[in-house]
Amino acid sequence: MCLCSQRSDPTQDAGMSAVRTEDAADGRSTANGGGVVCDERGVTVLRPTDLSEMLAAGTKEVHEKAENTEFVKDFLKGRIRKELFKLGHVALFFTYSALEEQMERNKEHPHLAALYFPHELHRRDALARDLRYFYGEGWQNQISISPATQRYVERIRQIGRDQPALLVAHAYTRYMGDLSGGQVLRKVAQRAMKLPPTGEGLNFYQFDSIHSAKAFKQLYRSRMNELELNALTKQKIVEEAVLAFQFNMEIFGELEEAGKTLQDDVLDAAPVHGEMQGDISQCPYYTTKMAASDGSSYICQMAMIVLKNPSGQVLLAAWIAALAGLAAWYLMGPAVTQ
Repeated sequence: MCLCSQRSDPTQDAGMSAVRTEDAADGRSTANGGGVVCDERGVTVLRPTDLSEMLAAGTKEVHEKAENTEFVKDFLKGRIRKELFKLGHVALFFTYSALEEQMERNKEHPHLAALYFPHELHRRDALARDLRYFYGEGWQNQISISPATQRYVERIRQIGRDQPALLVAHAYTRYMGDLSGGQVLRKVAQRAMKLPPTGEGLNFYQFDSIHSAKAFKQLYRSRMNELELNALTKQKIVEEAVLAFQFNMEIFGELEEAGKTLQDDVLDAAPVHGEMQGDISQCPYYTTKMAASDGSSYICQMAMIVLKNPSGQVLLAAWIAALAGLAAWYLMGPAVTQ
Protein backbone atom coordinates (compact mmCIF):
# COMPACT_ATOMS: atom_id res chain seq x y z
CA MET A 1 0.00 0.00 0.00
CA CYS A 2 2.12 2.86 -1.16
CA LEU A 3 1.19 6.31 -2.27
CA CYS A 4 3.07 8.65 -4.53
CA SER A 5 6.40 9.51 -2.97
CA GLN A 6 7.74 12.74 -4.37
CA ARG A 7 10.53 12.75 -1.82
CA SER A 8 11.80 9.38 -2.95
CA ASP A 9 12.86 10.94 -6.24
CA PRO A 10 16.43 12.27 -5.98
CA THR A 11 15.56 15.48 -7.82
CA GLN A 12 12.85 16.21 -5.27
CA ASP A 13 15.02 15.25 -2.29
CA ALA A 14 17.72 17.70 -3.30
CA GLY A 15 15.26 20.47 -4.07
CA MET A 16 16.54 20.62 -7.62
CA SER A 17 14.57 22.51 -10.23
CA ALA A 18 15.63 20.44 -13.22
CA VAL A 19 15.64 16.85 -14.42
CA ARG A 20 17.10 15.18 -17.47
CA THR A 21 15.80 12.34 -19.60
CA GLU A 22 17.70 10.57 -22.34
CA ASP A 23 16.30 9.09 -25.54
CA ALA A 24 17.46 5.48 -25.79
CA ALA A 25 17.82 5.67 -29.54
CA ASP A 26 20.04 8.68 -30.13
CA GLY A 27 20.96 10.07 -26.70
CA ARG A 28 19.01 13.33 -27.05
CA SER A 29 17.24 14.77 -24.03
CA THR A 30 13.60 14.12 -24.87
CA ALA A 31 10.11 13.73 -23.52
CA ASN A 32 6.72 12.69 -24.84
CA GLY A 33 7.90 10.41 -27.58
CA GLY A 34 10.94 12.27 -28.88
CA GLY A 35 10.05 15.96 -28.76
CA VAL A 36 13.04 17.99 -27.55
CA VAL A 37 12.19 19.78 -24.30
CA CYS A 38 15.64 20.76 -23.08
CA ASP A 39 17.76 23.87 -23.35
CA GLU A 40 21.20 24.01 -24.94
CA ARG A 41 22.76 22.29 -21.93
CA GLY A 42 20.46 19.28 -22.24
CA VAL A 43 18.48 20.19 -19.11
CA THR A 44 14.72 20.42 -18.82
CA VAL A 45 13.92 23.38 -16.61
CA LEU A 46 10.92 22.86 -14.36
CA ARG A 47 8.78 25.82 -13.35
CA PRO A 48 6.44 26.25 -10.35
CA THR A 49 3.53 26.25 -12.80
CA ASP A 50 4.44 22.80 -14.19
CA LEU A 51 1.89 20.21 -13.14
CA SER A 52 4.48 17.88 -11.59
CA GLU A 53 5.78 20.71 -9.40
CA MET A 54 2.28 21.80 -8.43
CA LEU A 55 1.39 18.23 -7.44
CA ALA A 56 4.54 17.82 -5.37
CA ALA A 57 3.91 21.05 -3.49
CA GLY A 58 0.14 20.69 -3.23
CA THR A 59 0.17 17.16 -1.79
CA LYS A 60 3.17 17.53 0.53
CA GLU A 61 1.14 17.98 3.71
CA VAL A 62 -1.41 15.24 3.07
CA HIS A 63 1.36 12.93 1.88
CA GLU A 64 3.13 13.28 5.22
CA LYS A 65 -0.13 12.55 7.04
CA ALA A 66 -0.60 9.38 5.02
CA GLU A 67 2.94 8.23 5.78
CA ASN A 68 2.31 8.71 9.51
CA THR A 69 -0.80 6.57 9.77
CA GLU A 70 -0.38 3.63 12.12
CA PHE A 71 -0.90 1.12 9.32
CA VAL A 72 1.91 2.56 7.20
CA LYS A 73 4.29 2.98 10.13
CA ASP A 74 3.72 -0.62 11.25
CA PHE A 75 4.22 -1.82 7.67
CA LEU A 76 7.56 -0.03 7.40
CA LYS A 77 8.66 -1.58 10.71
CA GLY A 78 7.89 -5.03 9.34
CA ARG A 79 4.93 -5.58 11.66
CA ILE A 80 2.67 -6.99 8.99
CA ARG A 81 -0.38 -9.08 9.68
CA LYS A 82 -0.93 -11.33 6.72
CA GLU A 83 -4.71 -10.99 6.98
CA LEU A 84 -4.43 -7.20 6.81
CA PHE A 85 -1.99 -7.43 3.92
CA LYS A 86 -4.53 -9.56 2.06
CA LEU A 87 -7.33 -7.07 2.81
CA GLY A 88 -5.09 -4.26 1.60
CA HIS A 89 -4.57 -6.13 -1.65
CA VAL A 90 -8.33 -6.55 -1.99
CA ALA A 91 -8.79 -2.78 -1.66
CA LEU A 92 -6.08 -2.21 -4.26
CA PHE A 93 -7.69 -4.69 -6.63
CA PHE A 94 -11.01 -2.83 -6.63
CA THR A 95 -9.28 0.56 -6.83
CA TYR A 96 -7.06 -0.34 -9.79
CA SER A 97 -9.91 -2.13 -11.55
CA ALA A 98 -11.88 1.12 -11.49
CA LEU A 99 -8.92 3.33 -12.39
CA GLU A 100 -7.79 1.20 -15.32
CA GLU A 101 -11.34 0.76 -16.53
CA GLN A 102 -11.69 4.55 -16.73
CA MET A 103 -8.22 5.07 -18.21
CA GLU A 104 -9.10 2.56 -20.93
CA ARG A 105 -12.42 4.28 -21.52
CA ASN A 106 -10.72 7.68 -21.90
CA LYS A 107 -7.43 6.60 -23.49
CA GLU A 108 -7.91 8.93 -26.48
CA HIS A 109 -8.83 11.93 -24.37
CA PRO A 110 -6.31 14.77 -25.09
CA HIS A 111 -5.41 15.05 -21.39
CA LEU A 112 -4.89 11.31 -20.91
CA ALA A 113 -3.55 9.83 -24.14
CA ALA A 114 0.07 10.76 -23.36
CA LEU A 115 -0.20 9.07 -19.94
CA TYR A 116 -1.76 5.83 -21.13
CA PHE A 117 0.77 3.05 -20.42
CA PRO A 118 -1.30 -0.14 -19.96
CA HIS A 119 1.55 -2.55 -20.67
CA GLU A 120 3.99 -0.80 -18.36
CA LEU A 121 1.77 0.32 -15.49
CA HIS A 122 -1.55 -1.49 -15.17
CA ARG A 123 -1.81 -3.45 -11.91
CA ARG A 124 -5.19 -5.19 -11.97
CA ASP A 125 -3.94 -8.49 -13.44
CA ALA A 126 -0.93 -8.54 -11.11
CA LEU A 127 -3.22 -8.04 -8.12
CA ALA A 128 -5.46 -10.86 -9.36
CA ARG A 129 -2.46 -13.21 -9.39
CA ASP A 130 -1.58 -12.18 -5.83
CA LEU A 131 -5.13 -12.72 -4.60
CA ARG A 132 -5.20 -16.16 -6.23
CA TYR A 133 -2.02 -16.98 -4.31
CA PHE A 134 -3.46 -15.82 -0.97
CA TYR A 135 -7.06 -17.03 -1.30
CA GLY A 136 -6.85 -19.89 -3.77
CA GLU A 137 -8.62 -20.54 -7.06
CA GLY A 138 -11.99 -19.33 -5.80
CA TRP A 139 -10.63 -15.97 -4.63
CA GLN A 140 -13.28 -13.93 -6.48
CA ASN A 141 -15.98 -15.40 -4.23
CA GLN A 142 -14.03 -14.72 -1.05
CA ILE A 143 -13.45 -10.98 -1.38
CA SER A 144 -15.76 -8.00 -1.05
CA ILE A 145 -15.33 -4.26 -1.36
CA SER A 146 -15.09 -2.25 1.86
CA PRO A 147 -17.06 0.98 2.45
CA ALA A 148 -13.98 3.23 2.15
CA THR A 149 -12.85 1.47 -1.01
CA GLN A 150 -16.35 1.77 -2.43
CA ARG A 151 -16.28 5.56 -1.96
CA TYR A 152 -12.88 5.70 -3.65
CA VAL A 153 -14.08 3.62 -6.59
CA GLU A 154 -17.27 5.67 -6.99
CA ARG A 155 -15.23 8.88 -7.17
CA ILE A 156 -12.93 7.45 -9.86
CA ARG A 157 -15.88 6.34 -11.95
CA GLN A 158 -17.65 9.67 -11.51
CA ILE A 159 -14.75 11.76 -12.78
CA GLY A 160 -14.12 9.21 -15.54
CA ARG A 161 -17.59 10.02 -16.82
CA ASP A 162 -17.74 13.75 -16.09
CA GLN A 163 -14.18 15.13 -15.74
CA PRO A 164 -11.67 12.74 -17.32
CA ALA A 165 -8.76 15.15 -16.91
CA LEU A 166 -8.91 14.60 -13.15
CA LEU A 167 -7.96 10.95 -13.66
CA VAL A 168 -4.42 12.30 -14.06
CA ALA A 169 -4.39 12.94 -10.29
CA HIS A 170 -5.30 9.35 -9.40
CA ALA A 171 -2.94 7.79 -11.95
CA TYR A 172 -0.07 9.98 -10.77
CA THR A 173 -0.72 9.32 -7.07
CA ARG A 174 -0.97 5.57 -7.43
CA TYR A 175 1.47 4.59 -10.18
CA MET A 176 4.30 6.93 -9.21
CA GLY A 177 4.03 5.71 -5.64
CA ASP A 178 4.17 2.09 -6.77
CA LEU A 179 7.39 2.84 -8.63
CA SER A 180 8.87 4.67 -5.64
CA GLY A 181 8.20 3.57 -2.07
CA GLY A 182 6.33 0.52 -3.26
CA GLN A 183 9.63 -1.17 -4.04
CA VAL A 184 10.71 -0.75 -0.41
CA LEU A 185 7.42 -2.18 0.83
CA ARG A 186 7.89 -5.19 -1.43
CA LYS A 187 11.12 -6.17 0.32
CA VAL A 188 9.67 -5.54 3.78
CA ALA A 189 6.58 -7.65 3.03
CA GLN A 190 8.55 -10.52 1.53
CA ARG A 191 10.80 -10.86 4.55
CA ALA A 192 8.27 -10.15 7.29
CA MET A 193 5.71 -12.64 5.94
CA LYS A 194 8.34 -15.10 4.67
CA LEU A 195 6.87 -15.10 1.17
CA PRO A 196 8.63 -17.10 -1.57
CA PRO A 197 11.70 -15.44 -3.10
CA THR A 198 10.20 -16.18 -6.52
CA GLY A 199 7.67 -13.38 -5.98
CA GLU A 200 4.37 -15.14 -5.29
CA GLY A 201 2.00 -12.81 -3.49
CA LEU A 202 4.02 -9.73 -4.51
CA ASN A 203 3.29 -9.40 -8.23
CA PHE A 204 1.68 -6.03 -7.53
CA TYR A 205 5.10 -4.50 -6.86
CA GLN A 206 6.80 -6.04 -9.91
CA PHE A 207 6.98 -3.96 -13.13
CA ASP A 208 8.50 -6.32 -15.66
CA SER A 209 8.15 -3.91 -18.59
CA ILE A 210 9.94 -1.01 -16.87
CA HIS A 211 13.71 -1.38 -16.84
CA SER A 212 14.47 1.88 -15.02
CA ALA A 213 11.89 3.21 -12.59
CA LYS A 214 13.73 6.51 -12.27
CA ALA A 215 13.81 7.12 -16.03
CA PHE A 216 10.18 6.13 -16.42
CA LYS A 217 9.06 8.48 -13.64
CA GLN A 218 10.97 11.32 -15.31
CA LEU A 219 9.28 10.53 -18.62
CA TYR A 220 5.86 10.38 -16.95
CA ARG A 221 6.33 13.75 -15.24
CA SER A 222 7.59 15.28 -18.48
CA ARG A 223 4.49 14.13 -20.29
CA MET A 224 2.29 15.54 -17.55
CA ASN A 225 4.02 18.88 -17.84
CA GLU A 226 3.42 18.97 -21.59
CA LEU A 227 -0.33 18.49 -21.29
CA GLU A 228 -2.23 21.52 -22.57
CA LEU A 229 -4.02 22.44 -19.36
CA ASN A 230 -5.14 25.83 -18.15
CA ALA A 231 -4.36 27.05 -14.64
CA LEU A 232 -7.81 26.18 -13.31
CA THR A 233 -7.65 22.59 -14.54
CA LYS A 234 -4.18 22.14 -13.06
CA GLN A 235 -5.44 23.35 -9.70
CA LYS A 236 -8.38 20.95 -9.87
CA ILE A 237 -5.97 18.08 -10.57
CA VAL A 238 -3.93 19.03 -7.50
CA GLU A 239 -7.09 19.13 -5.37
CA GLU A 240 -8.10 15.74 -6.74
CA ALA A 241 -4.69 14.32 -5.82
CA VAL A 242 -5.19 15.54 -2.26
CA LEU A 243 -8.56 13.79 -2.29
CA ALA A 244 -6.88 10.59 -3.52
CA PHE A 245 -4.55 10.65 -0.52
CA GLN A 246 -7.53 11.14 1.77
CA PHE A 247 -9.33 8.15 0.25
CA ASN A 248 -6.25 6.03 0.85
CA MET A 249 -6.00 7.21 4.46
CA GLU A 250 -9.61 6.16 4.97
CA ILE A 251 -8.70 2.70 3.74
CA PHE A 252 -5.71 2.63 6.09
CA GLY A 253 -8.07 3.53 8.93
CA GLU A 254 -10.34 0.63 8.00
CA LEU A 255 -7.40 -1.74 8.04
CA GLU A 256 -6.31 -0.46 11.46
CA GLU A 257 -9.81 -1.11 12.82
CA ALA A 258 -9.86 -4.57 11.25
CA GLY A 259 -6.52 -5.29 12.90
CA LYS A 260 -8.02 -4.75 16.34
CA THR A 261 -10.27 -7.76 15.83
CA LEU A 262 -7.43 -10.13 14.87
CA GLN A 263 -5.90 -12.52 17.36
CA ASP A 264 -2.30 -11.95 18.40
CA ASP A 265 -1.19 -15.18 16.77
CA VAL A 266 -2.10 -13.73 13.37
CA LEU A 267 0.93 -11.50 13.72
CA ASP A 268 4.04 -12.87 12.10
CA ALA A 269 7.06 -13.39 14.35
CA ALA A 270 9.61 -10.60 14.50
CA PRO A 271 9.95 -7.84 11.91
CA VAL A 272 12.93 -8.04 9.61
CA HIS A 273 14.70 -4.88 8.51
CA GLY A 274 17.13 -4.17 5.71
CA GLU A 275 19.95 -6.66 5.37
CA MET A 276 19.96 -7.79 9.02
CA GLN A 277 19.36 -11.44 8.12
CA GLY A 278 17.22 -11.91 11.22
CA ASP A 279 19.74 -10.50 13.73
CA ILE A 280 17.26 -8.97 16.16
CA SER A 281 20.01 -7.17 18.11
CA GLN A 282 20.52 -4.97 15.06
CA CYS A 283 16.89 -3.84 15.00
CA PRO A 284 16.30 -0.34 16.39
CA TYR A 285 12.62 -1.12 16.90
CA TYR A 286 13.41 -3.83 19.44
CA THR A 287 16.15 -1.77 21.10
CA THR A 288 13.70 1.06 21.65
CA LYS A 289 11.03 -1.32 22.86
CA MET A 290 13.31 -2.86 25.47
CA ALA A 291 14.54 0.53 26.68
CA ALA A 292 10.99 1.75 27.12
CA SER A 293 10.06 -1.22 29.33
CA ASP A 294 11.57 -2.93 32.35
CA GLY A 295 13.09 -5.49 30.00
CA SER A 296 11.31 -8.50 31.49
CA SER A 297 8.69 -8.83 28.77
CA TYR A 298 11.40 -8.37 26.16
CA ILE A 299 13.49 -11.16 27.70
CA CYS A 300 10.46 -13.45 27.72
CA GLN A 301 9.84 -12.69 24.03
CA MET A 302 13.47 -13.40 23.22
CA ALA A 303 13.32 -16.69 25.16
CA MET A 304 10.25 -17.76 23.20
CA ILE A 305 11.98 -16.95 19.92
CA VAL A 306 15.04 -18.99 20.98
CA LEU A 307 12.88 -21.95 22.04
CA LYS A 308 11.16 -21.98 18.65
CA ASN A 309 14.54 -22.28 16.91
CA PRO A 310 16.05 -25.81 16.70
CA SER A 311 19.61 -24.57 17.23
CA GLY A 312 18.37 -22.52 20.17
CA GLN A 313 16.82 -25.63 21.69
CA VAL A 314 20.14 -27.48 21.41
CA LEU A 315 22.02 -24.62 23.05
CA LEU A 316 19.46 -24.41 25.83
CA ALA A 317 19.67 -28.14 26.46
CA ALA A 318 23.47 -27.95 26.61
CA TRP A 319 23.27 -25.01 29.00
CA ILE A 320 20.86 -26.88 31.30
CA ALA A 321 23.09 -29.96 31.19
CA ALA A 322 26.10 -27.87 32.15
CA LEU A 323 24.21 -26.34 35.07
CA ALA A 324 23.09 -29.78 36.21
CA GLY A 325 26.66 -31.06 36.11
CA LEU A 326 27.90 -28.08 38.06
CA ALA A 327 25.18 -28.56 40.70
CA ALA A 328 26.02 -32.28 41.04
CA TRP A 329 29.72 -31.51 41.48
CA TYR A 330 28.93 -28.90 44.11
CA LEU A 331 26.58 -31.17 46.08
CA MET A 332 28.71 -34.31 45.80
CA GLY A 333 32.04 -32.62 46.33
CA PRO A 334 31.96 -32.54 50.20
CA ALA A 335 30.87 -36.17 50.40
CA VAL A 336 33.78 -37.27 48.23
CA THR A 337 36.36 -35.35 50.24
CA GLN A 338 35.13 -36.79 53.53
